[in-house]
Amino acid sequence: MATQVRFEDTVTYRLARVTTAYRNALERHLANVDLHGGQVFVLIELWRQDGIRQVDIAERLNLSAPTINKILKGLSEINLITSSREQDDGRSTRVFLTDKGRKIRAQVAEQWLELESEYLSGLTDTERLILPDLLGKLQAAYTGRTDEDE
Repeated sequence: MATQVRFEDTVTYRLARVTTAYRNALERHLANVDLHGGQVFVLIELWRQDGIRQVDIAERLNLSAPTINKILKGLSEINLITSSREQDDGRSTRVFLTDKGRKIRAQVAEQWLELESEYLSGLTDTERLILPDLLGKLQAAYTGRTDEDE
């Protein structure tokens, strides 16, 4: 006889639920700086390494080329990024922050920390220290790499 699973007690169920709720909260906080979630993750990659190739951004974020194109178009329309084709390879595009794109980092950081403070307030100091490591292990298991690898 098959084992009866209480899905709502599994890590997978709880992680999916908390991820959805956190993503929605992030969207609300980023609306204060006229961004949406996908855009901020592209900006984070550019704050880490300005002038990165579009294909590398897509790979790091595990997003399709059409999705990255749409996000980059939106960021370009609000003057946060610019892009240019590689001189030696016209198929490759590099993406750069504008001055406005560099300056918005402080506003995003403020919203980001406000969100963390609000949603992680129920955790103990020890839990707050452990959580990033646990999430990093899950990220590595899912993607095969960590943020440090990139």
